[in-house]
Amino acid sequence: MADPSSYRPRPGEIPESPGVYRFRDEHGRVIYVGKAKSLRQRLSSYFQDLANLHPRTRTMVTTAASVEWTVVSTEVEALQLEYSWIKEFDPRFNVKYRDDKSYPSLAVTLNEEYPRVQVMRGPKKKGVRYFGPYAHAWAIRETVDLMLRVFPVRTCSAGVFKRSAQIGRPCLLGYIGKCSAPCVGRISAEDHRRLAEDFCDFMAGRTGAHLRRLEQAMRDAAEEMEYERAARLRDDIEALRRAMEKSAVVLADATDADLIAVAEDELEAAVQIFHVRGGRVRGQRGWVTDKVEEVGTAGLVEHALQQLYGEESGDAVPREVLVQALPEPAEPVAAWLADRRGSHVDLRVPQRGDKRSLLETVRRNAQQALALHKTRRASDLTTRSRALEEIAEALGLDSAPLRIECFDISHFQGDDVVASMVVFEDGLARKSEYRRFQIKGFAGQDDVRAMHEVVGRRFRRYLRERQRTGEWATEDGSGDLGAAADAVDAADGPDGPAPAERDTDAGREPGGENGKGRPPKFAYPPQLVVVDGGQPQVAAARRALDELGIDDVAVCGLAKRLEEVWLPGESDPVVLPRTSEGLYMLQRVRDEAHRFAIRYQRGKRSRSLKAGPLDAVPGLGESRKQALIKHFGSVRRLRAATVEQICEVPGVGRKTAEAVAEALRRAAPAAPAVNTATGEILEDQ
Repeated sequence: MADPSSYRPRPGEIPESPGVYRFRDEHGRVIYVGKAKSLRQRLSSYFQDLANLHPRTRTMVTTAASVEWTVVSTEVEALQLEYSWIKEFDPRFNVKYRDDKSYPSLAVTLNEEYPRVQVMRGPKKKGVRYFGPYAHAWAIRETVDLMLRVFPVRTCSAGVFKRSAQIGRPCLLGYIGKCSAPCVGRISAEDHRRLAEDFCDFMAGRTGAHLRRLEQAMRDAAEEMEYERAARLRDDIEALRRAMEKSAVVLADATDADLIAVAEDELEAAVQIFHVRGGRVRGQRGWVTDKVEEVGTAGLVEHALQQLYGEESGDAVPREVLVQALPEPAEPVAAWLADRRGSHVDLRVPQRGDKRSLLETVRRNAQQALALHKTRRASDLTTRSRALEEIAEALGLDSAPLRIECFDISHFQGDDVVASMVVFEDGLARKSEYRRFQIKGFAGQDDVRAMHEVVGRRFRRYLRERQRTGEWATEDGSGDLGAAADAVDAADGPDGPAPAERDTDAGREPGGENGKGRPPKFAYPPQLVVVDGGQPQVAAARRALDELGIDDVAVCGLAKRLEEVWLPGESDPVVLPRTSEGLYMLQRVRDEAHRFAIRYQRGKRSRSLKAGPLDAVPGLGESRKQALIKHFGSVRRLRAATVEQICEVPGVGRKTAEAVAEALRRAAPAAPAVNTATGEILEDQ
């Protein structure tokens, strides 16, 4: 526990300007980000008698080891910079809303030549029009099914669309009239895009014009005695009205607004949001958070606005944002929202009428969500704390291990040896910090040697990044550990995992968390390292740490056979009771590392099997193998291709194409290749 006076800035050193400040812990990790109209006034409030601080604020300032700030011109700039830093550094003491579920949206991919209507989750993509979010995916599909009768927009995947275009026949929806079948040329790209735009207009609430147009067309058809067309139009109108009935009319037709309400207690808060478009509730979502910083209702609303609109496109910000309490001050937030939207945004608390009543409904939903969340998770926080305490007691640790890292080795009969590293903080998985390792240079089922290499690589990177940031240096200044880490980088092959999960930090600026680059990936040490295995694996991990001079990280292993916990240098295991929460947490950590390693190993094995017949082609590297498989879809289709068709693949010349064709011709057309790890047939995909 640090004394805040040890890093308190000198009097007069803090400016009185608006700005954003960051508290860091002893490892240089950003643990809190805040903004202030006056930096001097705000930061001075942290350096007072600890007894006068809120308990969570007291915990934050005693965890921190330094504070720094950046001066900006206006409060709007401070708001923008605060949001950017919270997203970049993910500070543990800031309010971080987490969805109580994953909410799907109805998406129209206007960025494609032939726009597609689909259910979509996850981050928003540029050029895609979104509606929602909705509570359930089936609600979206019911609505789309009704509307496809009037707006027969494409809903098929890229693969189905391409396949139908190749064979010249539409899919089932094209035959039953729920798709205009642009894949076979029944409608031009321009007319299909116009149809998709009409679909978007209707979903955005502009329903009256479409209904009036259809009603007039129905009357015209009846007058011309085209009764079949009139009946079809009547059914179209009924389908649209049924789709409209699925959204409750709550406000005037032209109202576009988001309503935000908060329910809170001393420890947690729940936020509920209703999206109203065209006077109808088009979507609902909710967030729950632990109140790890001292913040009131106004602050919770401000954080909710930042998270809701921080990454949204401008058209996602409505004309009105109705809240339970205004942020303090409200003017910078309103200006930020207006900048996001590109026009004025009315941020206010409704005082009377329908909008006030609807906000009360949103607030009641927030209260119910908080009550449900506490019912589900009341035992969770207590259980996690008890589990960490049991682990600390069983392993003889000075304190509960708040950060646990677990390593596992996976291979396929001694080949394709890989390893995984998973991270748990405060008893919860932190998937953004998972890592995967390739282990090259030896083969065989030598898990002990592989464990020694992986643990050594992870902590060499930790020491190098500490050295890079100036927080650690070798005694003689030679930088040998940095050179060793460079050698580790060179050992990773080009076909390693995705950049977010590799054990390298390519593309990052030196200095790590300096406000210019993202945090280094291996800069934070765990309190406990868990390895999947028994005494040999534990000894290998401990030896790797000792070779690097690291003596403040505990090591243990969990053996699968009897679920025994092994400690370095001990001849007998630690046996935890089967009902122990500590044992259950260690099992969860171990099983997650095993799952992550198996998934990576199977993926590598699958990729190598897919291109198996191409291994006989001299001079054909992995990149061109994958390009050939991607272009033709399978080895079987590649075998049927001509030399000229193979030459169409980028990077493949005629000589290489002839070699590929000859190698595949000589290969006997045996049974399809099978991934022995998963049982999947690979060649006929």
